[in-house]
Amino acid sequence: MITGNGLLQIAIYFAVLFALVKPLGSYMARVYSNQVLFLRPLEDFIYKLAGLNPNNTEMNWKKYLFSVLIFSLGSFILLYCILRWQSLFPLNPENMADLTPDLAFNTSVSFVTNTNWQSYGGESTLSYFSQMVGLTMQNFASAAVGMAVLIAFIRGLARKNTQEIGNFWIDMLRGSLYILLPLSLLWTILLSSQGVVQTFSHYEKVPLLESVQLEEKKDDKGVVTQKAETITEQTIAVGPAASQIAIKQLGTNGGGFYNVNSAHPLENPTPLSNFLEMLAILMIPAALCYTYGVMIGDRRQGWAVLVAMTVIFVPLMFFCVAQEQMGNPHFAALGVDLSGGNMEGKEQRFGIANSALWAAATTAASNGSVNSMHDSFMPMGGLVPMLLMKFGEVIYGGVGSGLYGMLIFVIITVFIAGLMVGRTPEYLGKKIGAFEMKMASIAILVPPFMVLLGTSLGVMLEAGKAGIANPGAQGFSEILYAFTSAANNNGSAFAGLSANTPFYNIALGICMLFGRFWVIIPVLAIAGSMANKTPTPVSAGTLSTHTPLFIGFLVGVVIMVGVLTFLPALALGPVIEHLNLFAK
Repeated sequence: MITGNGLLQIAIYFAVLFALVKPLGSYMARVYSNQVLFLRPLEDFIYKLAGLNPNNTEMNWKKYLFSVLIFSLGSFILLYCILRWQSLFPLNPENMADLTPDLAFNTSVSFVTNTNWQSYGGESTLSYFSQMVGLTMQNFASAAVGMAVLIAFIRGLARKNTQEIGNFWIDMLRGSLYILLPLSLLWTILLSSQGVVQTFSHYEKVPLLESVQLEEKKDDKGVVTQKAETITEQTIAVGPAASQIAIKQLGTNGGGFYNVNSAHPLENPTPLSNFLEMLAILMIPAALCYTYGVMIGDRRQGWAVLVAMTVIFVPLMFFCVAQEQMGNPHFAALGVDLSGGNMEGKEQRFGIANSALWAAATTAASNGSVNSMHDSFMPMGGLVPMLLMKFGEVIYGGVGSGLYGMLIFVIITVFIAGLMVGRTPEYLGKKIGAFEMKMASIAILVPPFMVLLGTSLGVMLEAGKAGIANPGAQGFSEILYAFTSAANNNGSAFAGLSANTPFYNIALGICMLFGRFWVIIPVLAIAGSMANKTPTPVSAGTLSTHTPLFIGFLVGVVIMVGVLTFLPALALGPVIEHLNLFAK
């Protein structure tokens, strides 16, 4: 059973989250409507450097898409060069070596696509320069790109008889300057106050309270793999972590400064820092639903989408908590008290409720950060974060990308409803035609295709099977989770899979690219098509898209698409592992 303390903490979390939806959502709508100007001198200076006229530079969807692609390509090349030759750059007090080509490719694609999958240990692989100038900059840029695409899509739905859906460079700049940067500065201060490190000093060496004696070890061929020595001190990695943690959470990036992400005591030291980091995961994605309602002139539509997301998220989150609270029945057979639940892979200072809530939030929101190890969850508890990703990262989702993904499902739902009653489907007064449905189909089918293709290759090829640490159903789940995380631009890992190999670095990198851009392309195509249409007047036969009936229909479509696509794969992984727990 879920404890009363756990229920209270979850209730406080959602109360604060939903209290922020309206004020933050309204503010973001004003930002993208050019009504917030407190940084106008800086904004105008950047426009002047870039040669932009903010009053006369709108784009059609093809030019907008080209700008997104060329910016992302430039970002990839810049980050790849930084990582490949990081030894040549300053702020490298620990003399970190250059990354290998396949790891640099994977990491660059990961951060440019807002995935932040990490096949490396940050504190043992990257310099301060790579972390700050390389990764943190992309945390801002990739998040701003997702938000800009969403705003272009909203304009496409709201406008009529035009081919223009905004200017990518202006949308990206305003999202960075007025939303991501101020919130990140605030969160950096708050996290630093809780003890999250922010320094350029060398790593600290501290004496151990008790020395550790290591014995000599040899492999099967007699080669010494570990020398006999006495360890008397420990090296503690420090660095400019707080600033990266702030934007990693607010931008639904998720890439941690440390290898164990927000389970590390210097990245997430207190219950308050844990609360702030969890709040940052869902804050902007949830508030963007209200932004959507304001910008299309019908707030009810925004609330309806937010309710649909929440209706799916909350039961799954509670199911995950309940599964972890029950504990492992194999321990009960050994006489172990299970009243504390399954604490394997979890930090004692956070407990089960905060660990499961974080796991659900980070996989629902395309964030990917962790404060516990999902590989150590109970099988059905671990199924929840996997399933939330398989829904297409539309349950809150990434900043921008989650909402435009859910709006694609709204269009599909409207089309299905139109077929059921024999009417031409319409959304916001605009007819949904064959072109919109083709584009919507591409957007929802490409990521699952990449997941299933990548998983198939992973379990068939020796290079894929070599990375499995656990045999059987658990090993299959590790591969399935990795490709699900990559193709849906989440970035969290199930653990237990050795992914820093040429096969996984390249295969997962390709999945990230398809999962990001083969959704953005059809989304902008739909935006351009819808902006060029003339709305039809509302009639008695018009389908209301803000009612409880439509919300239920939308929830059903999202669940059915996700479950029917992945049920066989889930049955081979977490479901079989769960049944094995009770096998005689």
